[in-house]
Amino acid sequence: MDALFTSTALVALAEMGDKTQLLAMLLATRFRKPVPIIMGILFATMANHFLAAMVGHSIAGVLTQPWFRYAVATSFIAMAAWTLIPDKIDEDEPLKAPSKAGVFVTTLVAFFLVEMGDKTQVATVALGARFDDVLAVTTGTTLGMMIANVPAVLFGEALAQKVPMRALQIGAALLFLVLGLWMIAGLQGWIG
Repeated sequence: MDALFTSTALVALAEMGDKTQLLAMLLATRFRKPVPIIMGILFATMANHFLAAMVGHSIAGVLTQPWFRYAVATSFIAMAAWTLIPDKIDEDEPLKAPSKAGVFVTTLVAFFLVEMGDKTQVATVALGARFDDVLAVTTGTTLGMMIANVPAVLFGEALAQKVPMRALQIGAALLFLVLGLWMIAGLQGWIG
């Protein structure tokens, strides 16, 4: 249950103001078809985050030494700092109209690619390394993405004007920091 709750909370907060959330708003205002956009986000996130959680889980299974656990804890602390840096969508590169594949496939491909190397994907790798439950991590991070992006799709610009994104980014950064420090404290007791 810790893996599911922690993954959901961290990714939902980290996603606030993230480039994929901005992409969700952009897709919603351009195509005005919320259901295929939401479904595209869901399936892209499930695929991307399952692979990321598997990578994290695989790395954690191989590298069980204390130094690796410190590296994972440090990555959470680094994520805290990275979360404070707001993302931007490149406005010079306009989004093309959907091809014959439609809004769903356009969203699916765009989200999968934009999420590569994104802070929520990196967080999913770290969560996969931290928790021994790939399904709970994938479910939690996907749920977190949906909690952040479904309102962005449905309410778009109105939401962006009313939600204090900076406060949410600070909250996410604090959660990453607490998780990293908690892991380090646990390692101190484990080693000492």
